[in-house]
Amino acid sequence: MTADRLHILRIFIDADVLEADQPYSKVLFERAKALGIANASALQVAESYGGAGIVHGAKALDLAPGGRVIIELVDQEDRLRAFLDTLGPGEDVGLVTLETIAVVKHGGHHHHSAT
Repeated sequence: MTADRLHILRIFIDADVLEADQPYSKVLFERAKALGIANASALQVAESYGGAGIVHGAKALDLAPGGRVIIELVDQEDRLRAFLDTLGPGEDVGLVTLETIAVVKHGGHHHHSAT
């Protein structure tokens, strides 16, 4: 990954949407991994609202069903656009954004095996 031309793709979805009996967020996450996207995260949203003005959140008194998940993918713009091309018209996504980002640090994670 080079820091000069990275982009972030955010896909907002309902947490309770399923595809083939799996959470849709997991389907998108695994699709990104299979396509070799450099970095992916699935983030559970504490509270949100969209164009309809319905507030979705983790509060006990929430009347809106489910919550929200944001899938964030970081890679070169052309790779993220190729991922977008895999989303069919029938796929249940909400807001989708694509932005240029400046990566200021990219440290590796050190995975330790359990002893």
